[in-house]
Amino acid sequence: MSKPVIQVTLGDITTVEADAIANAANTSLLGGGGVDGAIHRAAGPELLAECRTLHGCETGKAKITKGYHLPAKYVLHTPGPIWHGGGQGEPALLAGCYRSCLELALAHGCRTVAFPSISTGVYHFPLNLAAPIAVKTVRAFLTEHPEDFDWVRFVCFDETSRAAYELALADN
Repeated sequence: MSKPVIQVTLGDITTVEADAIANAANTSLLGGGGVDGAIHRAAGPELLAECRTLHGCETGKAKITKGYHLPAKYVLHTPGPIWHGGGQGEPALLAGCYRSCLELALAHGCRTVAFPSISTGVYHFPLNLAAPIAVKTVRAFLTEHPEDFDWVRFVCFDETSRAAYELALADN
């Protein structure tokens, strides 16, 4: 069996056919703007109803729901850290987001996982710092579980993000 592939693409994560997609959620898990709002709109009201039963989620952790009207079977909700300059544990919390999502994906038999760029929108985590953390964390997890995944994809909403993740992938 071949080792899992890490990919970077430009696109809309709500259209990705995967076993699971990650949602850059807020700690309430009840929807918001950006990727979070787009995922909630695309999944339908059933997603919000299920999220209400989860009672939120800590930053750097993750919880799982069904994908409902999305082409993904599951949604991995993970609140990323808000950037406060890097001295409040933001890098470790961001790494925790990716690791927690992959742990849940593994536990639910997901072989294909798509991630947005967590915390780099309204949470202002610098993209040039976030992309290497994301790639390094995912690569390390896949190295520990080489038989359990087919691919992990970073789905970037703009060319700037795509370029940052491509660079991080080439550097790591």
